[in-house]
Amino acid sequence: MNDAPSPPARVVSALRRRLLAWYGRHARDLPWRGSRDPYAIWVSEIMLQQTRIDQGTPYFERFMAAFPTVFDLAAAPEDRVLKLWEGLGYYARARNLHRAAKGIAGERAGRFPDTAAGWRKVPGVGRYTAGAIASIAFGERAAVLDGNVIRVLTRLFDIRACADDAATRRDLWGLAERLVPVKRPGDFNQAMMELGACVCTPKAPQCAACPARALCRAHALGVEAERPVRRAKAAVPHQEAVAAAIRKNGRYLLGKRPGGGLLGGLWELPGGTVGPGESHAGALERILRDELGMAVRVGGLVASIDHAYSHFTVTVHVYRCAHMGGTPSPKTHTELRWTLPGEFGRFAFPKANLKVLPLL
Repeated sequence: MNDAPSPPARVVSALRRRLLAWYGRHARDLPWRGSRDPYAIWVSEIMLQQTRIDQGTPYFERFMAAFPTVFDLAAAPEDRVLKLWEGLGYYARARNLHRAAKGIAGERAGRFPDTAAGWRKVPGVGRYTAGAIASIAFGERAAVLDGNVIRVLTRLFDIRACADDAATRRDLWGLAERLVPVKRPGDFNQAMMELGACVCTPKAPQCAACPARALCRAHALGVEAERPVRRAKAAVPHQEAVAAAIRKNGRYLLGKRPGGGLLGGLWELPGGTVGPGESHAGALERILRDELGMAVRVGGLVASIDHAYSHFTVTVHVYRCAHMGGTPSPKTHTELRWTLPGEFGRFAFPKANLKVLPLL
């Protein structure tokens, strides 16, 4: 990162002082702040990965009410954990959180790691999350680097190298580590994240309200909107999928997805991807025959649901189907269940299914 020299000590000192003073006055009142409880901080950090604070806050409050301690979370059935996570997405976060809670409650008798290095060994915890928990809960001088902090750093120091390159990312970590103070490292890290979330925003940054404006090279040069430099995004692929609302004696057939992979552990209406040249009805008949061992008659369309994941988009076409023969057996699912519509609320579903279930 040749265009971002190490900042002099006076700049580092001024930045720390200004950000901590600003954070003391302007920090948002969030339910996990003001606490050094590592459990609450851990849950909040995992929940806010890939999730906006306004979306994640009510989930955090419900989750903590249901599982107020790591022992409560460890003892809970996975289905209940996923149900409370339902709609938040990136369900591997919930499964890893649950698995890690079992390890902390059992193998460690409820004792949490107290260093970033220790947290890196916890399932689902990477370098950023480890630094956030260790600095906020235990006062360790550990850095954080997420999208907000990257944006703040590349603007403050006018970093022109692509922020997506591995070498630039390593240098940004080194810069973040240099800036963290020995005293109040957790507050400083939260101030950096808060600044990026509320002031140094991706579009239309509020430079007039920024406590670090006088230190910001990108602002002085008028190039805030050009930082950070990112790679051009590749086109997002699109898939066509079908799902079957198979009704028998007033019940619908649901399948539980395997624990690993996309949407692991969630329940769904059975279905799959439409192959090249296939009709929707033909695809459904093939999928249900091959994956469930049953024959159906495909009826009317219930709905077509558009949904976006991190790496692709999908349109799911849901059809009413009549069971024509064969006893369904799980091949791609871990479990199948005939379920009354009034019982749907007991299961955790992907968002695309949640949009169509009320129509049944």
